[in-house]
Amino acid sequence: MNATANPDEDRALVARVLAGETAAFEGLVRRWQTPLVNLAWRFCRDRGRAEELAQEAFLRAFRNLAQWRGEAAFSTWLFALAANLCRTELHRIPATMLSLDEIAEPAESPDPGVALDSGRQEESIRRAVLALPPKYRDAVILYYFHDQDVPSAARTLGVPEGTVKARLFRGRDLLRSKFSRPRAPANDAKLSTAHPREAR
Repeated sequence: MNATANPDEDRALVARVLAGETAAFEGLVRRWQTPLVNLAWRFCRDRGRAEELAQEAFLRAFRNLAQWRGEAAFSTWLFALAANLCRTELHRIPATMLSLDEIAEPAESPDPGVALDSGRQEESIRRAVLALPPKYRDAVILYYFHDQDVPSAARTLGVPEGTVKARLFRGRDLLRSKFSRPRAPANDAKLSTAHPREAR
């Protein structure tokens, strides 16, 4: 997500759209397009499809903008809408994925403290995440790869925080069963933690 985004600016843009200035929605698209495409890509690993899903998410957000009550940040509402769209579309037309058993383990380095091919290792971990059962995959993607905390992931998925924590725990167990000595890529170091972090 865009850490520099100002929720008040989003709120002001939404107010302008709802007041009839529909062109102001373009400001919301510019602010959130890249993070939204990135989120969709985490689910489908297909750039073209991710862009289509992001476009559809913005269209649905525009049509349903009055449903945002302002109780949470606009971005939280938008990403929940987008994540639910991705989950629905992947259920309807699944992405091409391997089973966990078909995914190659990351290559070991001769030096235990150094990964020789971090790019290939990171890709193996991401492919393994996509091969998880959907309920674990979705929680892991939102928490580890899209930087949502437990409360945000719970709101996005529409489940209690305890359920998110349980799914993260089970998802990690499944990944550990595939990678006997999993090492998290630099960008995804949270995968090596023992327990989900507490709600911030």
